[in-house]
Amino acid sequence: MPNIRHALSTKREDDFAAWYQEVITAADMAEESGVRGCMVIKPWGYGIWERMQRLLDDRIKAAGIQNAYFPLFIPLANFEREAEHVEGFAKEMAVVTHHRLISDGAGRLIPDPAAKLEEPLVVRPTSETIIGDAMSRWVQSWRDLPLMLNQWANVVRWEMRTRMFLRTSEFLWQEGHTAHADEADAKAETMRALEMYRAFAEEQLAMPVVAGEKPENERFPGAEETWSIEAMMQDGKALQAGTSHYLGTSFAQAANIRYQDREGGQALAHTTSWGVSTRLVGGVIMTHGDNDGLIVPPAIAPHQVVILPMLRDKPEDDALLAYCAELRARLAAQSTLGEAVRVLLDKKPGKAAAKRWDWVRKGAPVIIEVGTRDMDNGVVSMLRRDALWNMETGKPAFQSPTQDEITDSISSLLEELQSTMLTKAKDRRDANITRGITDWAQVEAHFADSKTYPGWVEVEWCKPTGAQLEAVEERLKALKLTLRNVSLDAAPADGACIFTREPAVERIMVARAY
Repeated sequence: MPNIRHALSTKREDDFAAWYQEVITAADMAEESGVRGCMVIKPWGYGIWERMQRLLDDRIKAAGIQNAYFPLFIPLANFEREAEHVEGFAKEMAVVTHHRLISDGAGRLIPDPAAKLEEPLVVRPTSETIIGDAMSRWVQSWRDLPLMLNQWANVVRWEMRTRMFLRTSEFLWQEGHTAHADEADAKAETMRALEMYRAFAEEQLAMPVVAGEKPENERFPGAEETWSIEAMMQDGKALQAGTSHYLGTSFAQAANIRYQDREGGQALAHTTSWGVSTRLVGGVIMTHGDNDGLIVPPAIAPHQVVILPMLRDKPEDDALLAYCAELRARLAAQSTLGEAVRVLLDKKPGKAAAKRWDWVRKGAPVIIEVGTRDMDNGVVSMLRRDALWNMETGKPAFQSPTQDEITDSISSLLEELQSTMLTKAKDRRDANITRGITDWAQVEAHFADSKTYPGWVEVEWCKPTGAQLEAVEERLKALKLTLRNVSLDAAPADGACIFTREPAVERIMVARAY
């Protein structure tokens, strides 16, 4: 095995948390903002989020859902109407109490006591209550249903422990909110959204997930059912990558979302909500990154191909730039994954090797270097980001196709790269889900060594509730474990619950999680 000098100073296998932070910095994705728990998302990181947003928005609109926007500030009274909902978010709410600042006479600004709001305003942690208010005005008859809305927005949840993209006090997301005439239609929408997230994660993020129902203790506050997609990161931990909730009629009751049914009576609407956030960017980092930085799946890469002319501040630079511009135009005329190939000609000054490693760390799927010798020979020097190294020599695995060859092959190359990334991540996930565990002692043994990456276990359980479920939570908490979800693809239960020894009714995933 050759000694490879990687682009990052921290290896995944040595310190996964530090490696994650270094990837974000080295890939120039985001930085601390100076406000606790909030980040500045830089152009490359935001470009990845914009691609996610664009692709998911297409899926949302294809389902007949319309985008809207609702206020950032929500009256406290809205939350007080839904006691269970507000209890779930109370500790995370940021509250506005004054509308003006004044000087304290010592050069500092303080809230003006005379400008105290009659009613505090909550900075949006989620929008069920304020959208419910609008729905109560917009829904009058069964003819108004289903009402299907989506919002792209920022939300604030005052987190105690933050980590960029994964858990921040302010983050970006989309939140779908729908109202339906009956339970069956609302539950069908809940499952449609779940499947949309599963397909989006796997087909475009190349991030395999387990789709299933969350247990009672992990439900969204006030929901009757919560469903999630769970992704396995390279350290074996689970990341809840998206959720879809059937809310029943409780939110409709609180917001008075009533309609006249076909018989002329009054009925409560059944509502749903579903969302994903910028934590998906963190999921992509931890699913695909390596010891050289980020690797971006081609479907969400702002630039799928980056061309680097090896400029030397000499007269022949003009000819080299013309050669590269021709190559860029030819590649951009091709299509892949349903869109035109996105190509950047990077003409910034700087040494070619330094620019190459910048793009390696950013994770651009295909990097092409072109020098005057390449130009004279009608070829390019190409690197695939997912196959960066020649494992025999320990040097970058450059290929040297002609202009015609790279033009003809770029579409299939990017599609293969996308497919290969999904297959690699899926194989790793499947190899790290342990089944066949039949008692609690085996779970303890499996997770005993916290320095290893033990992955997930699937266990049988009896779906306990109340005090019995609380006891299960305490046992899990002692090992820093959580219940994830009951996979839609899980085999039927046929044994005893590992927690209570009562007959099991289903199989559930258990893991450490972000």
